[in-house]
Parts: sequence; structure tokens; C-alpha cells
Amino acid sequence: MNNPGETFLNGHAQIIKVIETLTGDLLQGKIRAVRLAITALLAGGHILLEDIPGLGKTTLALALANSLGLSFGRIQCTSDLLPSDITGLSIFDREENRFRFVQGPIFNHIVLADEVNRAMPKTQSAMLEAMEERRVTVEGTTYSLPEPFLVIATQNPVEQVGTYPLPESQLDRFLISTGIGYPPEEMEKAILRGGSIRERVRETQPVLTLEEILAARRTVREEVYLSEKLVDYIYRISAATREHRFILAGLSTRGAINLTEAAKATAFLEGRDFVIPEDVQVVVAPVAAHRLVLRPEHETLSKVEVLQSLLQELPVPRA
Repeated sequence: MNNPGETFLNGHAQIIKVIETLTGDLLQGKIRAVRLAITALLAGGHILLEDIPGLGKTTLALALANSLGLSFGRIQCTSDLLPSDITGLSIFDREENRFRFVQGPIFNHIVLADEVNRAMPKTQSAMLEAMEERRVTVEGTTYSLPEPFLVIATQNPVEQVGTYPLPESQLDRFLISTGIGYPPEEMEKAILRGGSIRERVRETQPVLTLEEILAARRTVREEVYLSEKLVDYIYRISAATREHRFILAGLSTRGAINLTEAAKATAFLEGRDFVIPEDVQVVVAPVAAHRLVLRPEHETLSKVEVLQSLLQELPVPRA
């Protein structure tokens, strides 16, 4: 039987192997997005990818599901998408003379909600219970979702035609929000020479088993140590966002909890069983920026830059 130290090292090595598999060939140049997606998975949260179409958001989600050996569902969000298209619905089975529930795409381990801000607000809200409670209720009956459960939502920039800005209550359900960005010049040229990699992504073999993924999540939750100094640091960051002169609504308690969970997952990815201030600093923008509401007179400012300036004003705890 492995001791706790061996369990930690084995789990870390397995997760790093997944990252290397994804970024070594399939998703070159997207290591930050891959690491943040893995961070969300380990921390039990969801990730929102905001960027223009065609930069590999769908490919990332599919590659992640295949490399982890998890079931994959896709929701193509459009203006006529109904809540039942996400959760599923009951149909009458004539052979059995009764209604039977047909599960929607939300009943998968990894769910890609593509162009989520093209769906009507009513349909967007249908995902709230699923993302937060890991269950859905249809016609009075509650159904549990599989574990792990990760929603990877993609969002077009709000200035594009036919988009509906996600409300704060929906944004708050995402542990992490980030973009992918354009690949470096030489990498993009290599992609142009080789063509689409979607077929190779579909052929990716699983690197981990379901049990190993769940074990890694337990390790992050139970074995990565967070000192009182770091708890105080995270609290002071949250409090500072609530008091900042440019910010109307700062980081909520749920946001602070998510920042803690993401910092622990980051420490795990670095091979440490304890959190250091740098772990918090690495994830504070992806976890916190999309939750902030700037005052109307400061809406043109970058939330990331506001956060970075705020961090510079706070003392960093010593180990």
C-alpha cells in the first residue's frame, strides 16, 4: 500500500503526463489554457474560454476529454436552444406504456457549451443548477450528474452580433475565465502546413483512468496544505476588491473559496503539497477578474490590470 507521499507523487506525475500529452503535439502553444483547464478539473470547477472563433477552444475540450478517457457532450448554443435541449426530456414509450427520461448532453463528464452567450438568457440559466449542484431537476425528478463533471463554455466577444452578455450569477459559476489567443508565428505556420488536427484529437488514447482522476482530485482537496498566512492573504485580496475605488462589486465569498481551491490545484501541478503566495498570484486574475463589476465611470479599464495593481499594494506573506 502506498504511503501518502507516494500517492501524492504518483498523482502529480499522472496529471503532468496528461498535460505533456496535450501540449506536446496536439495543443502546442496552448499550455496556459491547458493548465488552467486541468486546474479547474482538479478544483472541481468550470472554465469559461472567451475568444474569437477558430482558435482551438473546441479542440482543447475534445482533446482533454479523450486524454482523460471521460465521456464528452457538446451543446451548440443558438438563439433557439431550449433548456430541454441541455437537460433532456421525458418521452412516451409506447412499448412500455410509460414516460421515459432521455438524458441531454449535460449528462457527461466533460460538457462543451459552445458559444454560450448566443443562447437566450432563459436557456443560459438552465445550466446554473447543473454547474453548481451537480444535478438537474426535470419535471419534479432530480438526476445526479457524473463525477468528475466539468463544463467548458466558450464565449464570443460581446461586441459580436447575436450575443447575450452572461449575467453575473452565471459568470460566478465559472471557477476560471481565460482566453486562448493566437499561436506564435512559427507554430501557426506549422498548423497551416499540417492542416486540421481534429482527426488526431479524436484518436487520442486515455492517459488516466477515472479512478486516478478522482484520486488526484481528493489529493488536491485533502493533502495540499494551506497555512493560516495564506488564508489571511486570500482574505485580504478579497477584501481589497470590495473596497477598491474602481470596483462596484468585489470578490464574493464563493469567489474567495474558488481562489483557494485553484491555488491548491496550482501547488499540486507544481509538485508541492503546500500553497505558496505565488500559487495564489498565478490564478488570481483567471479566477477573480470575470467576477468583478467595475464602476460605470471605470468600465473601460482592464479588470486584470486593476487586480494586478491591487496585488502590488498588498504585502506578500513570508513562508
